[in-house]
Amino acid sequence: MVTGEITYRQLVAADLQRLAEIDRTEHIETVYVQRGTQLEERHGDFSAAPWLTDGEGEHSVASQRAECERYLTAGGTGRVAFAYERLVGIGVMKPHLRPGIAQLAYLHVSDACRGRGIGGRLGDELEALARTAGDTSMVVSATPSLNTVRFYLRRGFEPMAEPLPELFELEPDDVHLLKRL
Repeated sequence: MVTGEITYRQLVAADLQRLAEIDRTEHIETVYVQRGTQLEERHGDFSAAPWLTDGEGEHSVASQRAECERYLTAGGTGRVAFAYERLVGIGVMKPHLRPGIAQLAYLHVSDACRGRGIGGRLGDELEALARTAGDTSMVVSATPSLNTVRFYLRRGFEPMAEPLPELFELEPDDVHLLKRL
């Protein structure tokens, strides 16, 4: 566990070069399958390994960096969290995915730092940025793990009866959620 003060600031492009500092490892025994607004639990070993430091596959650092760069290039903005000069959290929000609807496009907190309020603080700041931009709702395509989905449900997100087609096409296995801001 990382201890000490967590500092937060605006995401700058250079921060993406440090994305490998985030340990996305997670032991996952339960995932959700979404059927409209209903969530069904599935049990098994769905654990997530660290991002690969080599290559450009879906779970590589290079792919994660490219995803964040795409959102930023498309008008997104983000926040980062540091502990002892180490990147431990990152969140990216894309305003106006549709009129009045922002997308919480990316949110990761290092394994050793989860449960300390970092994800919640990043989420709060991204929601504030979306409201300032004029959006009244926020959507997220959440990894379907028990912890991730419960995190969003506790924050006031609700399963969408019909996910936005453009997000569902990209992430059909995710849980698609909406929050009124």
